[in-house]
Amino acid sequence: MNDFDMRRQYPMIIDAPREETASLLAKVLGITAVGFLITAFGVATAPAGGSLIGFLAVIALVFGINFTKKQNAGLALALFLALSYFMGWEIGPLVQRYMHTIGPDVVFRAAGTTGLGMAAMGCFAYLFQINYRKVSAIGFVLLIGLLLVGIASMFFHFLTPDAYSWMTLGIFTLLTVGDFARIRAGGDGRSAVSLALSIYLDAINIFLAVLQLMGGGRRRD
Repeated sequence: MNDFDMRRQYPMIIDAPREETASLLAKVLGITAVGFLITAFGVATAPAGGSLIGFLAVIALVFGINFTKKQNAGLALALFLALSYFMGWEIGPLVQRYMHTIGPDVVFRAAGTTGLGMAAMGCFAYLFQINYRKVSAIGFVLLIGLLLVGIASMFFHFLTPDAYSWMTLGIFTLLTVGDFARIRAGGDGRSAVSLALSIYLDAINIFLAVLQLMGGGRRRD
């Protein structure tokens, strides 16, 4: 078997041109940053019982984005911005509870830690050659397992909130590295909005895990 046949049988992930990936990364980060600003506004304006409404709206909008991302990029972006606002409703009561019982400093520290962590994971993905398909597949399987363990723990109480948060942090760290590696490789045919949605959801879950780890013990005290 010659070298050409070997490459056909075991294809390698080739990086896209730097100019192309830099432009894609800039679009993804720009969309994500706007989404976080809108989420902050959603948190500030979230009603006391808005978590369920926000959760249902987010689920519906995720499906809407996945359905429209190729047919209408403008509509997909509008749906993403709407999702960002209702995500604020979903997590708003929790964040407001931390701010009222512990203080706003823990929320800001969790947000800052999340931002620095996301930047570090992005740099890691760009510095090293990573098979994003394998990383994302492993992360997805672990995420399904985490959800099942979380549901079981609701009934049998064998997992502490901090332990669940550490598991969440580890899994979404893996998924974030995979998502940044996907962008480095050219996006794998995904739109900027779709990639931004993945990075955004990674960051939200990491933020919530970090918030629990930073504030959980102080809240119990």
